[in-house]
Amino acid sequence: MNMTQQIAPSPSAHQSRTSGSLASARGQTTERARPGGPAARLVRCAIYTRKSSEEGLAQEFNSLHAQREAAEAFIASQRSEGWVALPDQYDDGGFTGGNTERPGLKALMRDVEDGKVDCVVVYKVDRLSRSLMDFAKIIDVFNRKEVAFVSVTQQFNTAQSMGRLMLNVLLSFAQFEREMVSERTRDKIAASKRKGKWIGGKPVLGYDLIRLPGVTTRLEVSPTDSALVREIFDLYLEFDSLTKVCAFLNGRGLRTKQWTTAKGKSNGGRPWDKQSLLKVLTNPVYIGKVPHKKDLYNGEHSAIVAGDVFQRVRDRLWTNGKTGGMHVRNQLGALLKGILRCKPCDRAMGHTYSVRSGRPAYRYYVCQTAQKQGCQACPGGSLPAEEIEKLIVEQIRTIGRDPTLIAATFGRIDAEQGERRRGLLAESAVARRRVDTLESEIRSTALDADQSRHAGNRLADLHQQLAAAAQEAEAAAAKLREAEGEAVTQEQIAAALADFDGLWAALTPKEQIDLVHQLVARVDYDGTTQRLNITFHPAGLRSLGRPGATEANS
Repeated sequence: MNMTQQIAPSPSAHQSRTSGSLASARGQTTERARPGGPAARLVRCAIYTRKSSEEGLAQEFNSLHAQREAAEAFIASQRSEGWVALPDQYDDGGFTGGNTERPGLKALMRDVEDGKVDCVVVYKVDRLSRSLMDFAKIIDVFNRKEVAFVSVTQQFNTAQSMGRLMLNVLLSFAQFEREMVSERTRDKIAASKRKGKWIGGKPVLGYDLIRLPGVTTRLEVSPTDSALVREIFDLYLEFDSLTKVCAFLNGRGLRTKQWTTAKGKSNGGRPWDKQSLLKVLTNPVYIGKVPHKKDLYNGEHSAIVAGDVFQRVRDRLWTNGKTGGMHVRNQLGALLKGILRCKPCDRAMGHTYSVRSGRPAYRYYVCQTAQKQGCQACPGGSLPAEEIEKLIVEQIRTIGRDPTLIAATFGRIDAEQGERRRGLLAESAVARRRVDTLESEIRSTALDADQSRHAGNRLADLHQQLAAAAQEAEAAAAKLREAEGEAVTQEQIAAALADFDGLWAALTPKEQIDLVHQLVARVDYDGTTQRLNITFHPAGLRSLGRPGATEANS
């Protein structure tokens, strides 16, 4: 059942609030009788006034009164459209328009959120805000709550198409200002780091943050923590293992850097792990440097670790793994570490060993399922490392000697690559269609911009979606190009494996591991059938088969 509320022309403050609450009730409408015509919807208008300085506010008739009088006159001129001025006064005398920390503005925004306002009227646009970013945020709230905005002296009315056009222009400038602020911030950070200043971030183990009034935050060496930092570097050079250093530190009850945020939240103070230890060992702050992207600058703070020690640790980390220390060095020459998997469990098979008289006596690979849940949980159990490694190398040799096996290997690789390319083609097509759909919707929305007050926000949202979709389409196209570039021929496979014996004999154990990982993507072992399946890297086979590749790897 529709309900119509008749509102008196001059309601009291109490009546106005009651009418507003009734109008906002679900399923009801508030209308006003128009003489000689159909009823017009009541538009509740809130008048906002502001004056930057307190000068003259004590006068009987001041600037705030003048602004409200002009706004009331404008609302009265729209009486035929159902416009009515709300009695509530949203005044900010003596408050700057450069921010939103104003009691009158906050009260207005609360009433807008509560659905008590249909239109906000100001004397000039800058009375609401002098900041384009703040203005854009306020207008966004107005649009979400379907509240119109009117500037009396500038004929700025978002209820009309011209007003919405001006709003889109202002929002464009707001976006420009945000980008300029971001650029200035990045430039300031870069300039500060070039001067060696500490610009903030998480506290660093070994240093205390010193904050002085009017002075940039600086790092000061902590006598206790700095000794721990130097010990950590020495321990890594001694143990040559991130895991062992972590175990040593945790065994002594030592923890990572602990600090309390400005909001009183405690962070850090956790047991050491490889990631937290690696952050310490690779932080150039400890040699008195300030990093910025790929550059290092001399810092204002003192160094804790000697430069030669830092470089030795860095070199050792790089030697222990191609990724600069993210993986522990393969000390026992496990040829299949990281590529051998248990087929029934679809889990990796880790490399380990038994110890006799304090020395490794027997190496083997074991499924992670069996290692964590017991041998009965996995049909494969464990494999002797030397036997399985020799078997894989011998299978690679056998393929290189037998044209039939080379053809079969090529057929399997070609089928896998064809399936991958088809999947990437479908992914690329979906991404491209998404881009085309968004471009079409943007054109349609732009043509309708003068008819909808939400068109500006919708266009901005569509452009953001288009940018993301374009990135996805480019990423899909790049994957497709990469897959097409990895295509390998049967001749390349034959060339890669033709002189495998001579190449293998000339390599060091570390180089043999690198070669196997270059050629083999994974090895699947089925413990129920005792069968092995080798999956090759097409790109590795192709590069190894090029002229001169054998000499380059030897």
